[in-house]
Amino acid sequence: MSNFQFFNTGYEALFCGLGAAFTAQLIKVLIYIITHKKINFKIFTTTGGMPSSHTAGVIALSTSVGLIEGFSSIAFAISIGFSLVVMQDASGIRRAAGKTAATLNRLVDEFFSRNHEVKPYEVLKELLGHTPLEVFCGMLLGMVIPFIVHYYSFLKVSLQHLG
Repeated sequence: MSNFQFFNTGYEALFCGLGAAFTAQLIKVLIYIITHKKINFKIFTTTGGMPSSHTAGVIALSTSVGLIEGFSSIAFAISIGFSLVVMQDASGIRRAAGKTAATLNRLVDEFFSRNHEVKPYEVLKELLGHTPLEVFCGMLLGMVIPFIVHYYSFLKVSLQHLG
């Protein structure tokens, strides 16, 4: 039997955060397959889209810290504060940057089409941030995963002590 401790440790919190972000990215790939009827694994490594993997990851980390340390702990307060900053950035600043990129791409396209010039230029990435709904769905995913992991781990540890 291994002495590795997972339940109620930082490993559990880290696993939940990374697992939620990974799951959100996997959901984006599945949504793309369903809506476009083709596979595009590039979606797995891109930002933006439904649900927000940034939000899922930080909220899962915060929820896990709350379950382990207590929702009234300093560690949870720090973690949720960090999560709120990330969520604001995802739906605010990065979303605004994506809209700006879309406008610039459209202006450059119009300029070159009117002047009949063909100049190579880099198209700016437009899908950077998230809508409030995408952030909300990421938050829900980030809250659910730690509860599943924590209580599954609790049940497993409890059954080991009984048997």
